[in-house]
Amino acid sequence: MQKYVCEPCGYVYDPEVGDPDNGIAPGTAFEDLPEDWVCPICGMGKEVFVAE
Repeated sequence: MQKYVCEPCGYVYDPEVGDPDNGIAPGTAFEDLPEDWVCPICGMGKEVFVAE
């Protein structure tokens, strides 16, 4: 699965890991993240992420 990088802070969303601290299970594709999900580091929305 495709990884995505938060351009402002450099956080990498890896679908194989998910974001368990924020209720996102491993195996969740970036496209399947809730619309209100934000970067766990800087709080920016999905629109600032780019494919790695």
